Amino acid sequence: MSEEHAWAFPESVQPQSGEAQFDLERAFDAVVLVRAEVPEDAYSAATLGTERGGYGTVIREDGLVLTIGYLINEASQIWLTTNRGALVSGYPLAYDQATGFGLIQPLGKLGVPHLQRGLAADVKVGDSAFVIGHGGRAHSLRTRVIAKHEFAGYWEYLLDEALFTAPAHPQWGGAALLDAQGNLIGTGSLLVEQEVNGEPRHVNMFVPIDLLNPIFDAMLKTGRSPHPPRPWLGMSTHDPGGKLVVARLSPDGPASRAGVRVGDVVLGVGGSDVQGLAEFFRTVWRLGPAGVEVPLTLSPAAIRFTSRSSRPTGTTFYASRSFTE
Repeated sequence: MSEEHAWAFPESVQPQSGEAQFDLERAFDAVVLVRAEVPEDAYSAATLGTERGGYGTVIREDGLVLTIGYLINEASQIWLTTNRGALVSGYPLAYDQATGFGLIQPLGKLGVPHLQRGLAADVKVGDSAFVIGHGGRAHSLRTRVIAKHEFAGYWEYLLDEALFTAPAHPQWGGAALLDAQGNLIGTGSLLVEQEVNGEPRHVNMFVPIDLLNPIFDAMLKTGRSPHPPRPWLGMSTHDPGGKLVVARLSPDGPASRAGVRVGDVVLGVGGSDVQGLAEFFRTVWRLGPAGVEVPLTLSPAAIRFTSRSSRPTGTTFYASRSFTE
């Protein structure tokens, strides 16, 4: 038995055919194991590693796989494994930083069914759902949508409305979230802690499938969203106690080159005060596309620098700064 199959959920929380309104076996087989190898000198290697693993969902008859993009970003080699034991190499066809979605084109025949895309907007808080992982019933979970709300990630990531489910799946990356009819409504992204019935609890965050529909055709044609790339600061920011504190700087990123320091507190952008990560990101992005000058008010410094694309590899940027202490 392989390492991926050496564990199983208790039968009491596994999806059962009698309670599902769709073909569970078909759904199980539509989810594949994704393994990616990333060069050691890749920009994301230091934070995401050089060997990445998770899941992906087949969404078309030709075998196209939808996954979470951080699994395949800058990958030099990808392998897809089906429940039936087929092993097929894949090509990282597209990655969209704004949503987090990634697409993989198999370079061989997977021989598995595909799932239909549904609408997360039609799902209500409290609705039952299913989280499907590679490995069939044993790696799949009956769950419930416990919240739908904004999510801001310190790595310059923001969703207007994400899906949150509990109980949580321990191998969430790229897992398929299905509604009661068996339609794909989300792709697994994170394990987060959230208050449920007054108590802190681990829950999964899923990227709603609705965000894929407007950018899908462009991703297939160009490998990216049709929208201009957002400014990228190369700055991880946390908001403990309501303060926006710089926690990490990407090496040679715009913020680092301009003189931003770990521990600086972000007070404003372009003369506007900002509170909370979501407001901070939206204010920066409203300044313009990647390459726009971003004036930050920091404590104890004032910084003005030029942002760059969210795809830093091979990109040259020019920073100007006004730095006073």
